[in-house]
Amino acid sequence: MPLDMIAQSMGIPPGYFHSFGPGRAKIDPRYLGELPPPSFGKKPEPLYILVTGMTPTPLGEGKTTTSIGLSMALNRMGVRTAVSIRQPSMGPVFGIKGGGAGGGKSTIEPSEVLNLHLTGDVHAVGAAHNLLASAIDNEIHHGNRLEIDPLTVAWPRVVDLNDRPLRRVVIGLGGASNGWPRETRFDITVSSEVMAILALSTSYADLLHRLGEISFGLSRGGQLLRAGDLEVEGAMAAILREAFWPNLMETSEGTPAIVHGSPFANIAHGNSSVIGDWVGFSGMDCVVTEAGFGADLGGEKFFDIKCRTLGRGPNAAVLVATAKSLRMHGGLADTVAGRPIPDILDRSDVPSVRKGMSNLIRQILNVRRFGVPVVVAINAHPEDSPEEWKVIREMSVSAGAEAAVVCTHFRDGGEGAMELAEVVHRMARSTDGSYEPLYGTDLPVEDKIRTVAREIYGAGEVVFSARARKSLADVARYKAQDFPVCIAKTWASLSHDPARKGSPQGFSFPVEEIRFATGARFVTAIAGDIQTMPGLPSKPAYRRIRLTSGGQVEGMS
Repeated sequence: MPLDMIAQSMGIPPGYFHSFGPGRAKIDPRYLGELPPPSFGKKPEPLYILVTGMTPTPLGEGKTTTSIGLSMALNRMGVRTAVSIRQPSMGPVFGIKGGGAGGGKSTIEPSEVLNLHLTGDVHAVGAAHNLLASAIDNEIHHGNRLEIDPLTVAWPRVVDLNDRPLRRVVIGLGGASNGWPRETRFDITVSSEVMAILALSTSYADLLHRLGEISFGLSRGGQLLRAGDLEVEGAMAAILREAFWPNLMETSEGTPAIVHGSPFANIAHGNSSVIGDWVGFSGMDCVVTEAGFGADLGGEKFFDIKCRTLGRGPNAAVLVATAKSLRMHGGLADTVAGRPIPDILDRSDVPSVRKGMSNLIRQILNVRRFGVPVVVAINAHPEDSPEEWKVIREMSVSAGAEAAVVCTHFRDGGEGAMELAEVVHRMARSTDGSYEPLYGTDLPVEDKIRTVAREIYGAGEVVFSARARKSLADVARYKAQDFPVCIAKTWASLSHDPARKGSPQGFSFPVEEIRFATGARFVTAIAGDIQTMPGLPSKPAYRRIRLTSGGQVEGMS
């Protein structure tokens, strides 16, 4: 279906729809200005469905594919539904995971457009972020009226690729004309605070204010310095003017797909934009959204960070699981990021699935802690056995899931998710979108971190490094007492250690560093050995990708 017709069906006024080429458009969200969020005057309130998952293998368990398949199935039922997801980063696209457009017959199209530049939002975020970095060094070079202490500058540069050697760099070499020499780092763009700000801002005014509130270092006198002190936030906001507009695409069955925001879930808050969901709420009966990685990461941050800004919670949650991931958590074979998945995990093995259910059960309980009903979506693979599915069903329901449904949306599109859609719709209609945050904003930051680590990850003791404790003493200076926390940890385990599979309990959880995202309005806790710049694997996905003589992109999955 032409995108302008899809936009019209969503109630988007013609003057706010802007085509950006074949298969992609942008929606100027300012038409929402006269309506009260989050329901925008719609009665009954639109249904809101969260799709999250168990702790995944390196290739993922199909959350995006499930989100797309579920949205298409709901539309087949007559429930006017849009799917709302993040734009993939090119880092993982060229790494081991590959693209993020879904798969099989449940995709967002054109997938190669989504997986690469789309409308340039990630590039705009990178430019805005790096403009602030340039402005900091320019201020130091030209007189330093703010008396910036170069040793305290904590604002890195970014690039949207996995590039291991950029984790620690020295800039300003070659003499005084090249700036002040100092050590810094590059992060991947989707971990940038600017990306988090884009995803959490609710208006141009909010975007501008948040950008100005970014803290980047201290003066020689110990005064906190912000982007607004450099008078750079206006230019940053100008770069992001159209990046603030949600992108509109469509699924393989013509369902509206809102694609906006790209924050990583292990090193950022891992959810699509607030404004994108609002666009969906304003014109649709239901919005299906996806949170990155497992329920312990993107799922927890969805509730404790995104929903606080969004103004509501979901009516129901879908927890995606695969027999393959359960076999891994059950000890059949280990997986290591950057390396191929062992072939043995592609063979049915009921005992390892049963043992691996400890992880899925923990994630079911994690979602239930927020007071939201959950259904398990078993993303079917050809090598799965009915006996494995029976174990997953029985143990999931015993753990508190409303149901566990086998889905074949990869093979069959929306038709393969009809049973899931019926269960989800029935569950969602029985709730009002309220939820219970894990902690109150008035809890001390240190205790917020402890609460997440103990109640969601299963940790015992939480150990703060000397560096982290020193930063915690500065909470008042950063005015961060009421901020939620965003814990950066491995996606490969419920713990901080990627080798610990299943559901580890009572472990010591190390917090190495605290960072204050004063523009995004959360406190980041770096746990264990986590990198904000990923590296490429031994067999990177870029080797498979080709451009044909006819201009078609091949090998991107």
